[in-house]
Amino acid sequence: MHPDKLRSIVNAVAKGSMSVDEAMSALKSLPYEDLGFAKLDHHRHLRRGFPEVIFCENKTPHQITAIVSKMVESECNVLATRVSPEAFESVHALHKKATYNPGARTMTIIVRPVKRLTGRVAIITAGTSDIPVAEEAAVTSEMMGCRVRRIYDVGVAGIHRLFDQKDEISKSDSIVVAAGMEGALASVVGGLVECPIIAVPTSVGYGASFRGLAALLGMLNTCSPGVCVVNIDNGFGAGYVASLIARRK
Repeated sequence: MHPDKLRSIVNAVAKGSMSVDEAMSALKSLPYEDLGFAKLDHHRHLRRGFPEVIFCENKTPHQITAIVSKMVESECNVLATRVSPEAFESVHALHKKATYNPGARTMTIIVRPVKRLTGRVAIITAGTSDIPVAEEAAVTSEMMGCRVRRIYDVGVAGIHRLFDQKDEISKSDSIVVAAGMEGALASVVGGLVECPIIAVPTSVGYGASFRGLAALLGMLNTCSPGVCVVNIDNGFGAGYVASLIARRK
């Protein structure tokens, strides 16, 4: 349940415009709602400042649609990741405000306007092939209210492309760097700026990249202080952490 809705219920009881029984009925699904196949955490927004995010992989379109409908009913904005086109079409049939980013495989529904904050997050990729993971991070940060700057295809194979963006990058409060292959870009960016870097290895590269493992190990072994690392292809996790940092602004 969105905090504003909860606050309105409490205020209505205090003013006498809503009875205690009516309030209890409105609050009966707190702190979570059991859907049989899922327990929807309605208190997530109150605890974390952002509602539960739906991870759609291996969920059926019916399950996803049911979860989305309950979140919309609770007046929460919806962010879903790893969404298939079929799952999106199932949701969109009932919720016309749903939008889909096919590259990032994310789905969003804006129920309440997203409060825009002053925190800035830069999303940087080494190559064009890393953009899907970066877009998952970017959509996450935007849904969390941050100002997002996308800087794509500036990897170490042509490092001058990154240096041309240095002034823009330096304005950031946190940075997500998505890179496959050997994952070197995170270390380079970490040596140029003073804000925290969230490195996300991608499963991009030839055989010895081991589907992102080489980039993961390279990022974990960075010599640049201030770089932390999330799991392979976890753009959502990177965007979430970067946003928590930038939101402190």
